Amino acid sequence: MMREYRIDLGEISVGALLMPARGTHRVTLTLGHGAGAGMTHTSMQAIAESFADVGIATLRYNFPFKERGRSRVDAQAVSTATVAAAFECAGRESPGPHLVGGHSYGGRMASHAVVDHQLDVAGLVFCSFPLHMPRKPDIKRAEHLDGISAPMLFLSGTRDGMAQPDLLNDVATRNGATVNWLDTADHGYKVLKRTRTRPDDVFDEMAHYASAWLDNVLPA
Repeated sequence: MMREYRIDLGEISVGALLMPARGTHRVTLTLGHGAGAGMTHTSMQAIAESFADVGIATLRYNFPFKERGRSRVDAQAVSTATVAAAFECAGRESPGPHLVGGHSYGGRMASHAVVDHQLDVAGLVFCSFPLHMPRKPDIKRAEHLDGISAPMLFLSGTRDGMAQPDLLNDVATRNGATVNWLDTADHGYKVLKRTRTRPDDVFDEMAHYASAWLDNVLPA
């Protein structure tokens, strides 16, 4: 059963939702939302549901800007502090090992939080990591990843305009990370049904890759 929490950040508290794993618990993932949608968006819910089916519990939470109903994201220091507070909440409320990550902006801020707040994570999961702005290929947004020693998983669509494949593959290789490409998916997980070759749902595809990655990175 999903559980609701409030996370106190001082000037504001933000909502959080814990989706326990179904069946055998493997890990808990603190999961941040993207810049355009909050923790209850259908994509965030779908990720949580599919991950729960493979033993991955998720703690979703809102960043303060979304809690206030604003569209402009918070300063990076505010966002990383929010990630750290959510990660602490997950540590209290759900069994480990503990991962951190998120969709797009949420994943990027999670990675900065690991560096800035020295979070003790078992790994990071990036769902549509926003490596660069559309049509502006670059890897500057990934430079801080060099300071992270924990295992990393990138789940990106083959049509994601914010992650040019050769660049993301290079970033992953440099950091010993894993990249799994989601068949015909774009940055928001929309797929081309006529040309998609996989029979499963894109969110189940993500969960499948995440589960296989855990087999390789978790201690036996």
